[in-house]
Amino acid sequence: MDTDQLIRTLAADNGQRARPVGVMLALMLLTAAPVSIAIFFLILGVRPDIMTAMHNPFFDLKFVVTLALAISAITVSLHLSRPEASLRGWAWLLLIPAGILAAGIGSEMMLPQRLPMMTRLVGYNSRVCMSAIPLMSLPLLAGALIGLRRGAPTRPAVAGAIAGMLSAGLAATLYASHCADDSPLFVATWYSIATAAVAAVGALAGSRVLRF
Repeated sequence: MDTDQLIRTLAADNGQRARPVGVMLALMLLTAAPVSIAIFFLILGVRPDIMTAMHNPFFDLKFVVTLALAISAITVSLHLSRPEASLRGWAWLLLIPAGILAAGIGSEMMLPQRLPMMTRLVGYNSRVCMSAIPLMSLPLLAGALIGLRRGAPTRPAVAGAIAGMLSAGLAATLYASHCADDSPLFVATWYSIATAAVAAVGALAGSRVLRF
């Protein structure tokens, strides 16, 4: 085999190995999702007034924020699964949910009648939020890490942290249908703390699982 043919063979092999990462990530998340959904219905369930809550734009905003986090983190995770990839030029995607939340907080502040700030901040379910989102994230995080192992991340801890963020985003989407606290200020505080906790677990697990 001459040199040119060897280079083409290696390039084709690398391309074949890179393409399945997204497919494997999707399959693993779909496999883990029923476990997280089962946990949700076993310990929480959908809030009883959800039909009324759907007319509240701040209730709907929670899903926009959590799905924006999940989609942004999935995009960044797939990028980081490639060798020598870094967050440079990609980290801004993770700021999209923060921007949406900032707009939501600003909109709520302009309302003539609103609850006191501390009531909106603390809410009624902060402890449940802090425990439920990480718990439902764990199966998704495990699936995400297994899927990302198909790639070759050179910064496994960072890739694991982003995997934790995508898992928390998906879990928070489930939790949002139960949570009776619709204030963007509550979401910005407690959902973010729960997400940071899952990201920390993802970074620790990723530093071991994603190392190659």
